[in-house]
Amino acid sequence: MKVKIGCCGFPVSKKKYYEALSLVEINATFYKYLDQSLLEKWRKEAPENFEFTVKAHQDISHTFKLSWRKETREALKRMVETCETLEAQVLLIQTPGSLRPSKETLKEAQRFFEKAGRENLTLVWETRGPEWLKQENFEALRRLLSKVNVVHCVDPLLAEPAYTSNIAYFRLHGMGEKLYYYEYSNVELEKLKEKIGKIEGVETVYMLFNNLAMFTDAVRFKTYLETGRFPPLQDAYGVEAAWKILKNVKFPVTKANLVKRLGWRLLEIKPGRQIPLKSVLNQLPSKTYQNSEALLEDVEKILDEL
Repeated sequence: MKVKIGCCGFPVSKKKYYEALSLVEINATFYKYLDQSLLEKWRKEAPENFEFTVKAHQDISHTFKLSWRKETREALKRMVETCETLEAQVLLIQTPGSLRPSKETLKEAQRFFEKAGRENLTLVWETRGPEWLKQENFEALRRLLSKVNVVHCVDPLLAEPAYTSNIAYFRLHGMGEKLYYYEYSNVELEKLKEKIGKIEGVETVYMLFNNLAMFTDAVRFKTYLETGRFPPLQDAYGVEAAWKILKNVKFPVTKANLVKRLGWRLLEIKPGRQIPLKSVLNQLPSKTYQNSEALLEDVEKILDEL
């Protein structure tokens, strides 16, 4: 089984990205139809072995919600052309949480996927919302997807896919209090590897990170799969690692604002031991910090007690 790791969009410069990863999911295509010249430029400047996948335009998923009509036919045609230009083999369709499972929804979806000529393109459907995971709905979805050979996309740490073909396609959005505001721990990435190992009948697994720390998480996971070891989060530990996270904070700043803005980050206090930064920031005095020196002094006091 081959595991391909990437991000949903380019979170860093393309040069830096190409040096570290060989897969990206283009998300800009969800918001607008991109010019062919731009797509050709992206394909040309990327390394030869670099792979693109494409997220379908919202006309298909959100405006018309998989109903088969002239507008969706035209939108799908443009998405197929986009994939062809980028040499992408996968087209992701992410429907909104407002599209809930029902006989009518599944009937519309089946008609859409049966009408959608795909040639060598693999279609992937990311359903949103907990109702899709209820047993009766999940089984109905499984029957539909296996019939039309459309891959089900989920967050593998939160759910199992209803159907996979020769590929599995996963997107990780984070598991924090606020969507996307998340950094995956070593333990969670180890669990992710275990879940991959249990997938049967799949030749290729696509793993797309879609959280705020997506680039570093993707690189860490790739390194772990290749070497069995995790690189440090900040190339430092303890208070020095805390400084690397906090150094761009604009002062004055309140404790509450620090928790809100940076509490989702992970702090590595020593090799292999990671804690939520929020657990440290919550122990700070409830005051406004005027400079970094005062903030780091209080952070160091807290870390010394751990």
